[in-house]
Amino acid sequence: MDQSLRQRLIDMVDEARRLRSELAADGRLFIGYNADLRAAHNAQAKTLAGLVDEYGWPDVALVGEDGAAAAWMIAQQAIGLPRFMRACLEMVEEAAAAGRVPRWQAALLTDRVRWLEGRPQVYGTQFDWNQAGELVPLPIEDEANVDARRATADLKPMADGLKQRREEAAQNGEVAPADWAARQKEFEDWARAIGWRG
Repeated sequence: MDQSLRQRLIDMVDEARRLRSELAADGRLFIGYNADLRAAHNAQAKTLAGLVDEYGWPDVALVGEDGAAAAWMIAQQAIGLPRFMRACLEMVEEAAAAGRVPRWQAALLTDRVRWLEGRPQVYGTQFDWNQAGELVPLPIEDEANVDARRATADLKPMADGLKQRREEAAQNGEVAPADWAARQKEFEDWARAIGWRG
């Protein structure tokens, strides 16, 4: 295991979490995609890209479970770099199929990419506020069978996942947007401008 690389990945995720907590504390996190957070995510994604070029995907054998989870988190937050995020998804899927990273990592990254592309998610891992101010799963393809798919990815049943996500939101002080329609339009405009949508 490469302890130096492992620690570098963990430190990057810790740095992004600290920034996210600061932004949540004063409410700036919940107003669009904060410019400071976006810059941090993009910089970390570019660092990860360089590491991947040098070492390949940071899997459990290379950086341990926590290091591999940190690499996955950096990829999950790379929403400003569509091509890179899609490339990460391919690498994570390959690593998960080979048993080199947990299957849930591929599932969550799959759902994240599909959501950003405007497609229904597969595993029901992505949530957002609806017009009524409730935190709900984003649209799910073949929703009747989602729990079977979640089981193949070592995820809890959908009802438990929703409960957990709502509890996390409450603990983190997340709130529904004041103007749901404006937030939706802002996101759609951003997704098109950044290259997620055609």
